[in-house]
Amino acid sequence: MACFLTGLRRIYLSIYNWTVFIGWFQVLFLALKTLKESGHEHVYNAVEKPLLLSQSAAALEILHGLIGLVRSPVSSTLPQVGSRLYLTWGILWSFPEIRTHILVSSLVISWSITEIIRYSFFGMKEAFGFAPSWHLWLRYSSFLVLYPTGISSEVGLIYLALPYIKGSEKYSVRMPNKWNFSVDYFYLAILALGFYVPGSPHLYRYMLAQRKRALSKSKKE
Repeated sequence: MACFLTGLRRIYLSIYNWTVFIGWFQVLFLALKTLKESGHEHVYNAVEKPLLLSQSAAALEILHGLIGLVRSPVSSTLPQVGSRLYLTWGILWSFPEIRTHILVSSLVISWSITEIIRYSFFGMKEAFGFAPSWHLWLRYSSFLVLYPTGISSEVGLIYLALPYIKGSEKYSVRMPNKWNFSVDYFYLAILALGFYVPGSPHLYRYMLAQRKRALSKSKKE
């Protein structure tokens, strides 16, 4: 029974990782193609559907951690997935005014390259039980450049969206109402920016430590 469940787990995770890999590959291909043919102003429109689907699929990774399908701690998965879902749906999808900015291109390219490497790496591990050494190095080294470019783009886009968030009052709840409750999405966005200050260096240090462990382990093997 244990062998059957292990096999079922590997099949599911293989399908999951390679499916999301295909989605991110499509995002990168469309982004680069659009940049070359039409300019950065049209990148979001070109990648919107695969971007929304691929990024939303990452929410399953929180569930995978909670039920023990993967060893990744939920404490590190949740902020990474949560911040990306917020950018994808709460900023880019919600406020079309910022979609033509060059930072959308840097965000999409940073995210897609990162995820193409990551999902193909885990897809290889689950499907074949191993990944080539060059793939391991890419998995634990590409973030050295792509994490700063991705985070900078995220922060920049939230900042650019602030005037539109404030002007539209979208997702804000005003008093009086039957719940006797109010929330201002503008201040939530500022709070989100605040989380990047301590959160980004902490996550970067975590990934550096993870890289050191993974690469030193591969040398011993």
